[in-house]
Amino acid sequence: MKKITVRQLTVAAMVGAAYAVLSIFGSIFGISYGPIQCRFSEALCVLPFLFPETAWGLGVGCLIANILSPYGLLDIIVGSLTTLIAALLTARCRNRYLSPLPPVLLNGVLVGGIITFQQVDFSHAFALTYLLNFLSVTLGEAIACYGLGLPLLRTLEKKYHR
Repeated sequence: MKKITVRQLTVAAMVGAAYAVLSIFGSIFGISYGPIQCRFSEALCVLPFLFPETAWGLGVGCLIANILSPYGLLDIIVGSLTTLIAALLTARCRNRYLSPLPPVLLNGVLVGGIITFQQVDFSHAFALTYLLNFLSVTLGEAIACYGLGLPLLRTLEKKYHR
């Protein structure tokens, strides 16, 4: 097992704190939770591409942010695990332009499903509602990860060559 340094632990903790604060800040504008969401904090989900240790910080930051989620325990657990798994997959990614893909797709599929389940349970409206939620969450995630995250990644790559 690779030993983590104090610096890496500090970076992971700072990213987790930033994720939580940005998510909570976004909730003021009504864009952090719900079928139409674009969390500013999701831009940070590309960081494991350069700094793999930040994956765990993102998972914890999401857990803290999801405590405020109107979707309850399901979102706290599944939503937070979704962010952690996506971050771990991003850390394994070798292509900068594909690095936002795990959070975009996993959140679209899983968070879209959480929202749909909370809205209509497994009723006859599930399929159509899921499709709409999947598209909405995926679009918001793509805006955050590609629109904000990739420029952040490019800026950091210039400073911290990979």
